[in-house]
Amino acid sequence: MIVVTGATGHLGNVLVRQLCEDGKSVRAMVLPGEDRSALDGLAVDIVEGNVLHPEDLERAFAGADVVYHLAGMISILPGRDERVWQVNVQGTRNVLDAVQKMDVGRLVYTSSIHALERIPDGVVIDEHIPFDPQTDISDYDRSKATASVAVLKAVRDEGIDAVIVCPTGIVGPYDFRLSEMGRLIVDALRRKLNFSVEGAFDFVDVRDVARGHILAAEHGRKGEFYILSGERIKIFNLVKLVQDLAGVHSMVVNVPFNLAAFSALFTPLLSRIGRYTPRFTLYSLQTVRDNSVISCGKAERELGYNPRSLRKSLTDTVQWWLQRFKVQQEASKV
Repeated sequence: MIVVTGATGHLGNVLVRQLCEDGKSVRAMVLPGEDRSALDGLAVDIVEGNVLHPEDLERAFAGADVVYHLAGMISILPGRDERVWQVNVQGTRNVLDAVQKMDVGRLVYTSSIHALERIPDGVVIDEHIPFDPQTDISDYDRSKATASVAVLKAVRDEGIDAVIVCPTGIVGPYDFRLSEMGRLIVDALRRKLNFSVEGAFDFVDVRDVARGHILAAEHGRKGEFYILSGERIKIFNLVKLVQDLAGVHSMVVNVPFNLAAFSALFTPLLSRIGRYTPRFTLYSLQTVRDNSVISCGKAERELGYNPRSLRKSLTDTVQWWLQRFKVQQEASKV
């Protein structure tokens, strides 16, 4: 039996799909009352539970050979967010306790490239870069780094068999809940005027990240972590590529970084008033401005990880969204 926490998320539902395609018996852990439509049609055992409730984890992990711990909270807003800390750190500690108590064979923990220390240009980001639980960049980065260190400590002190994977920016189909990158792609498809920003980042297909998780469970060395990266691209070029693939011809304004940074000073207040997630925040801007030359060489050598091209990924992503728009339009006519 294989258990996936965070199974309804973008990466979670794609991982579940691949495990089912591989003929595995899968148990998907979902929050009580959570929308499960991303798992529709999949032969999975669904169990309700919360990573903050140890008894839920023990029930979900009963009889499990492998647990993929994906459940977490992402935030690109500044300031302290206790929910992010509770879910990402305490939730992971609870998972570690349940894995040990229920005698789970292997844990694969989904960390993030943002959990690693941010280093200057000219240095390739690989597994020699340490996790940085003292970072002051954001609560999200600090929480994922702290949780990753907790996993490594549990391996060292408790003998838990665990490996860690660190994806970069995830894109791809099956984005039912509209991730941040999904929103950028949808905006590129729908709006007459699009805004981009100076900067670049590494993006990887969700299907390759899911396969990387499976490879880590099968071949990863106990107590090691593996970067699952893809291809680096400028944000402006990414938006234009999406539009080209979709046959959309509209203006894309590349906002100067300093102007975007100034506007980002006001986005936390505006997001709270309007209850939306802003495109430009100081965190997201720093992310695309910082070093993003990232290597997945270790995962390629040790796991057999082989990500597809970003163009291929975006081609499939655009087609998935266009088909989803068509289905939604037809449903609205009924």
